Amino acid sequence: MGGLLTEAFLSSLFTGAIVAAVPMLLAGLGEQMSEKAGVLNIGIEGMMLMGAYMGFLVAFKTESLWLGFLGGILGGVLVAIVMAVLCVRLGLNQIVIGIGLTLGVEGLTALLHHFQFSRTYPRLPAPERLNIPGLTDLPVIGPSLFGRHLIVYLALIAVAVLAYLYRRTNLGMTLRAAGERPAALDVAGGNVLGIRVFATLFTGGMAGLGGAYLANIGAGLFIPFMTGGAGFIGIVLAMLARGRPLWVLIGSLIFGAALSMTTALQVAGSNIPTDVIQMLPFAAVMLVLVLFGRRAKLPSALGAAYERGAR
Repeated sequence: MGGLLTEAFLSSLFTGAIVAAVPMLLAGLGEQMSEKAGVLNIGIEGMMLMGAYMGFLVAFKTESLWLGFLGGILGGVLVAIVMAVLCVRLGLNQIVIGIGLTLGVEGLTALLHHFQFSRTYPRLPAPERLNIPGLTDLPVIGPSLFGRHLIVYLALIAVAVLAYLYRRTNLGMTLRAAGERPAALDVAGGNVLGIRVFATLFTGGMAGLGGAYLANIGAGLFIPFMTGGAGFIGIVLAMLARGRPLWVLIGSLIFGAALSMTTALQVAGSNIPTDVIQMLPFAAVMLVLVLFGRRAKLPSALGAAYERGAR
């Protein structure tokens, strides 16, 4: 046990947890808004993957990470537009369409990457870090937590902004009404389909940004299927958070730590079999679902298409 408490192990664990948590945090925050409005966005994995591809491609061509992030947001929104048209406007099954979009985007991005780069995997230069004076020099946690790219701090700010939006603004109330009582919102003069489309596109943008972070900051390159289920974990986080962005942050850090455990244990020279270590993230997901899944409070109209005047 003492070997697992070394500075090298803890630094690797904290650094890996942050890198792995940010994409899930962004995806979970986006999914949370979508679910609040009554749309179960199963296609978020595909939105993340398209964001990763377009984010990397734009960053590689323009040599600008920020343009890459913008490209990632656009990629996620493009997939979300398809989701919004088919599920919100046309009322098709959200689960079926979401799975279909994810599978389609997986094949499309793999094909585009092969066409663009053949069998090569070009890398981006190391990103610049924003070091917080005084805090970066702290042992172990300093470089891991307070020496990250600016996008990490913006993601944390987004948690506070969304928490305020849901609790203190009319938009937050409208989102909740669209997911809980869409007919009542319609009678009151609210645009149910409009707010659901907005939430779906917001989800796509956040998922695309998470994918772009994964490719541009986390890996520095794009690999087909690189999201590895991060979007689905984002769905789990949104469902278990009960509408609270702070809980999405806490959950993403827990899952991020589980994902980074593989590298951290290898750094520590652990004798635990690799197969067991790689099971940790999935075991953590199942454990959380068993412990807290029954307590998840979901909108009553979640996943149900809304048609004005229908009963």
